[in-house]
Amino acid sequence: MRFAPGPRLIQATLAWTALGVAGAWWRDGLILWQVVAVLLGAVAFADWWRLRALPTPQIVRGIARNLPVAVWSTVGLSVRNDGSQPIGFDLHDLHPPEFEVRGMPLSARLESGQEVDIRYQLKPPTRGAFQLLGTDIRVFSPWGLWRERRRAGEARELRVYPNFAEIANYTLLGTDNRLAEIGVRRRQRRGEGNEFHQLREYYPGDSLHKIDWKATSRYRKLISREYQDERDQQILFLVDCGRRMHHADAERVHLDEALNAMLLLAYVSLRQGDAVGFMAFGGVRRWFAPRKGPHVVTGLLNATYDLRSTTDVADYRVAAGELMALQRRRALIVVLTNTRDEDHADLEAAVRAMRSRHLVVVADLRETLLDELGVSPVASLEQALRFHAAEEYLMRRRQSHERLSYHGARVLDVAPGELPVALVNQYLAIKRGGVL
Repeated sequence: MRFAPGPRLIQATLAWTALGVAGAWWRDGLILWQVVAVLLGAVAFADWWRLRALPTPQIVRGIARNLPVAVWSTVGLSVRNDGSQPIGFDLHDLHPPEFEVRGMPLSARLESGQEVDIRYQLKPPTRGAFQLLGTDIRVFSPWGLWRERRRAGEARELRVYPNFAEIANYTLLGTDNRLAEIGVRRRQRRGEGNEFHQLREYYPGDSLHKIDWKATSRYRKLISREYQDERDQQILFLVDCGRRMHHADAERVHLDEALNAMLLLAYVSLRQGDAVGFMAFGGVRRWFAPRKGPHVVTGLLNATYDLRSTTDVADYRVAAGELMALQRRRALIVVLTNTRDEDHADLEAAVRAMRSRHLVVVADLRETLLDELGVSPVASLEQALRFHAAEEYLMRRRQSHERLSYHGARVLDVAPGELPVALVNQYLAIKRGGVL
């Protein structure tokens, strides 16, 4: 309903109705009731007419185009009254219904020519593309007898990304060479590596097999070869978007944790001179070919912000076949997944297929509930059965990981919060070992 009576009109109508009831026992009351009806109708019509003439407040919304998931973000509304009369109104910004909101709806009154800045906060629960449809305004008539619902402002598209504040923090640490603060281990070495870097003067302690004897004879002093970790390699993430990745620990979905870890490792590996790409599977089919350059992290954000877990079962064999067809050059394949007993055979077959050409790391996310059950006290039969079931499940999980290792994969069995640091440490160990 566009127009609705205000509280004052409703109260006046109730009083007029009561006067009509009283007129049944009071002879002159009927005449008074009719007079009041004419006056009330005239006043209500005049107020309604004045309401129609009031201009709609002008609204300009200020909000970042890209928002982080599960973080409160501030939205600014600039509201201006360009009319010649004061305007009172209720305001509600039409945010996506899934979002949590603080500071809406609200009421305000603007004098002629007055402008006010309004702030409220939104918290998106999931990543993806959303719409802000405008602003819903309920304008009050000058005498407060009517309210009119109007729409103002413009629709706006929003993109909700993984929490790039965490990623930016990792990036800052990496820029300042302080990744050790989050547990990433860097080992300083002299003259070791797998790719020739430069010649330099011999330092005491250098290995004799690093001495370049031709350069030594030319310069008449000991010259050592200095090597660096391999560069220009390719890192490819195989991201499971199946139903297993919908699980959440502490309100953080496993797929979101996996994407955060992927973005951190992408940043680190790009700084090492490697190319980064990804392929999504498990109800979603998306391919981002490996590429190099500072723009790649932004490209990964744009390519993954709307990835969501599906109800499909992840088919590791099919994903491995598609990846082998797309990625001909040898690469480091990082599988980000969450497995159950029934997935292990398919995952082993996929690893065997990929290992024929690539180096494979399987990051298998583990629910924190399993760790909690392992340290919880056992004081009843039910707790004992739960503890035994968890231990049996973990034993089968370890056996599956051992088989994956036997087939040549490197396995990370980690809780979601531990994944970013564990993944970067594994990558740096691979680079140091020169096995890629």
